Amino acid sequence: MKEFVGYHSEWNLGSPGGWDYQRITQIIGKAVWEKIEKISPSGINLDFDHPTLFPVNGFVDMLVEAHRTREGANPGLIAVVAEEETLEDVTENKNLAKHLDSIDGISGGLMAPHELEMQNSKVCWKGTPVSTIFMDFNTDVLIALHRKQGLDPVLQAVKEGRVINPRGTEPINVKSMYEIIKGRFSRHFHKEIVERTPWTRQFYSRSTEGPNGEPISDLIEWTRSNWDNLVLKPERGYSGHGVRVGVVNSSADEAVERALRGEEYIVQEKIPLNIWAEEIPVLKNGEIFLEQFQTDFRCLTGPEGLFGFLGRIGGVPTNVGSGGGVQPIAVLNSDMSVRDAVNKVNDAIMSADYGEIEEALKMQKRMALDFDFTYLLGPISIALRPRLITLKQIQALEDYCKQLWSDCCTMESMWLSGKLDDIVKIEEEELEIARMNPWGGSPAIIASDGLFGFGAELT
Repeated sequence: MKEFVGYHSEWNLGSPGGWDYQRITQIIGKAVWEKIEKISPSGINLDFDHPTLFPVNGFVDMLVEAHRTREGANPGLIAVVAEEETLEDVTENKNLAKHLDSIDGISGGLMAPHELEMQNSKVCWKGTPVSTIFMDFNTDVLIALHRKQGLDPVLQAVKEGRVINPRGTEPINVKSMYEIIKGRFSRHFHKEIVERTPWTRQFYSRSTEGPNGEPISDLIEWTRSNWDNLVLKPERGYSGHGVRVGVVNSSADEAVERALRGEEYIVQEKIPLNIWAEEIPVLKNGEIFLEQFQTDFRCLTGPEGLFGFLGRIGGVPTNVGSGGGVQPIAVLNSDMSVRDAVNKVNDAIMSADYGEIEEALKMQKRMALDFDFTYLLGPISIALRPRLITLKQIQALEDYCKQLWSDCCTMESMWLSGKLDDIVKIEEEELEIARMNPWGGSPAIIASDGLFGFGAELT
């Protein structure tokens, strides 16, 4: 663990995003960096073009390989299926379909699930048989839409193993899985994965062990009493919705009562904010000054290893769906520490003329508009300074992701053997769909949201 510090806050095996947003962020971030370097040179050598900073490429390669495994050299349609109301708002899904469509022998299409149909016993879209599907929503959403719209063609695609991520990941695609990693089954998992997993428990009236092995007789009351050091989050939530964080959200009673309202929750130890925070220059009221941001670092991996990263910034949480933004990432090629390099970059920006840096920021915003850089809430904000990382740290993250993938496969095996029956609490209808489309380490994209420090974290 010497190359970087910190913990993963959650994993997403259902339908993680961000793979194309980082590509756009890199293009914009590099242009802004080059402009700032002309205004106020830092003397730092940075690489914005490392393959891991364009994770969409590895993701697309995996989708195409999944098609060829099924269809050989035959042409085919890879479908990007998303909820109807998101088709115009989620730029990376639109870009994914275009990217796939540009590949020789592959057609790409973006569609709502009800647009799929059965023709001659085949799942089709506009009369064309579908080879492979990336579905940008989880099984609970699929079931809700099926009840309204009758999505038999989608379920047929699930049965035929055409859907990526496989629905068989769903039983272990819940945040409560951290309880088995950090609890009674920890010996089954890699040491680094265990060490980077925060203490987590399903939240209900129960006795259990605390973060330091201490006995807890009533988890609910213990949570009220220890609220400053804890986080409550929905077991199957997304975009930061429903998350409550000690100190950030001061009322323990409000957080606890919300978590007991019906939706399944977990309680988790709070990862110290300074570990995953950095100071980044901002412009405001005619001045350039340093502001503290939380810096989420998403790792995206597949069966063959690391695809790449997504850098996010904001408050708590950092999710773009909750108002967070993104950050360019750059590989540090200069012979110095990450901390020294970040200080030099910050100093160069801080010492520059306000008007000239403002022009760079305006260029950043123009480029974002040109790229239709939006999510569900509208335009996505972009950090002025890149997050720096070294080649050694990338290698360490590659090793980490291999362990993560292996441990997810272990979790699935444990679920299939019945060892997790007391942890996995999803509806029988969802379990039935999961059993239609087992995973077994087959093509998928997994995200780990890392609250990591690479050397510039706050001390």
